[in-house]
Amino acid sequence: MGEQEEVRLLEVGEALVGACVPAYFHPGEAADTWRRLLAVPPRLVVLDLGEEREAAYAPIVGRLVAAGSEVLARVDTDFGLRAAAEVRADLRRIRSWYGLRGVFLDQVAADADRLEHYREIVDGVRGTIVLNPGVYPDPGYAALADVLVTFEGPLAAYRAIREPAWARALARGRFCHLIHGVGERVRVATLRKAARLAGTVHLSDGPGWTDLPAYYGRRIVAG
Repeated sequence: MGEQEEVRLLEVGEALVGACVPAYFHPGEAADTWRRLLAVPPRLVVLDLGEEREAAYAPIVGRLVAAGSEVLARVDTDFGLRAAAEVRADLRRIRSWYGLRGVFLDQVAADADRLEHYREIVDGVRGTIVLNPGVYPDPGYAALADVLVTFEGPLAAYRAIREPAWARALARGRFCHLIHGVGERVRVATLRKAARLAGTVHLSDGPGWTDLPAYYGRRIVAG
């Protein structure tokens, strides 16, 4: 396994778990963090690209794509309160600016009565679609996305996570878990648990996604 694969794939026994990094730090304000990320590009990267085109992101996107990372644009849906036309306009604008095909729809509703709203948003969208309700949603959302983020939050809440029966019937690769507040002493045990539930994982040692964890770039083996 080469150097780049050491963080792209986290090893759990004989299984491999993809690394996903919510890269919510600006290139102009976190140059060292970006150097660390670009030195070992992860499997999935989520960029929060803002409301205006920024030249600083174009070379970063190009380097990540060239390295084999899949780059997703974060678009907020405000738990189903933003109009579908407004969300789709954001998608078109970001794609025209940076040429990204993947989308990470954030703050997604989880209840069945918003399914049609999200179906309207993703209808005809090309590329990888990730929906982030941050919890296990109504099972109908699984039909709208390639990947569901069924957990986003602190380790304290992750300890109480329960996988519903409908999720157990789907491939692990359909799910992503984003966990913050994971200290070094519990990192391996947390990764081992996450690998049973999701095919893509990110463990942050801080309170959120504004920096890379200290372990980034080192291989984690949770056999």
